[in-house]
Amino acid sequence: MTSTETGVPVMSGSDVAELEELLAALSADDWPDDIDQARAFYDAWGAPIAADVLVEQRAGGYLLTPPNTEGARIGLYLHGGGYVYGSLRSHGAMVAEIARAAHCPMFFVDYRRAPEHPYPAALDDALAAYQGLLASGFAPADVVFTGDSAGGGLVLATLLRLRDLGLPLPVAAACVSPWTDLAGTGESYRTLADEDPLISHHVVALVAESYLAGTEPTTPYVSPLYGDLAGLPPVLIQVGSREVLLSDAQRFADALQRAGCVGTLEVWPGMVHVWHLHHARLGKARQAVARLGGWLRARAGGGR
Repeated sequence: MTSTETGVPVMSGSDVAELEELLAALSADDWPDDIDQARAFYDAWGAPIAADVLVEQRAGGYLLTPPNTEGARIGLYLHGGGYVYGSLRSHGAMVAEIARAAHCPMFFVDYRRAPEHPYPAALDDALAAYQGLLASGFAPADVVFTGDSAGGGLVLATLLRLRDLGLPLPVAAACVSPWTDLAGTGESYRTLADEDPLISHHVVALVAESYLAGTEPTTPYVSPLYGDLAGLPPVLIQVGSREVLLSDAQRFADALQRAGCVGTLEVWPGMVHVWHLHHARLGKARQAVARLGGWLRARAGGGR
């Protein structure tokens, strides 16, 4: 079954002040039209990775290992950016803090991006990364998937692909602001258009076209909302209340319930798209990271 989590921390006065400062910063610059400039712009939002987290380049990505690693588990992380933007530079610091909260290494998948490499390149790379973890000796019961935005949708699409191939699934998955419907049919595109400082229906349509490259947007491996979700492992979804992708999260949570799957939906009041990226300046981001990491630890056997 899927439940809506009621224990999300409420907004305090300091939280409101931090959010207002962040919203002002997010609205200060316009998104560049040139793709290379836009990638650099997106990467510039990233913070430096904490010095105590070991970063090792591996085939297909980077292994981020926090100092409090315990047990045998490992995470596989798929970054956001509409399948077009995003890299270790934009997401590395956030992923390092998720690794710290989960007490385990995170393998950051450096998947190929559109438009140079449209669907199914990212899905193929995610699948190969997971198979690589299994081949190196990790048991499926010790692997957790995590991702944000497009990477959150890619997490769910990868689970569907693994299940359909008859391969063993990871023990759990956590998604932040997942993009589950590339057709863009969610009601929140309309109702929250003036509230979301980061994403618009226009931008979503542009990056979707780059990734799809003619693929039908309701294909489950690009839009997992349209897939048969039976048999998926437990899923945590965290989403902000002012995101245009709110409907993507809510409808996927409903679909999990209909499929008889175990899942939790957390709607964080006032939060923006993937607010976790702003953990250095936003207390609610640090709280969300801590909750996500704790949830992963519980699903992957704590410190065993």
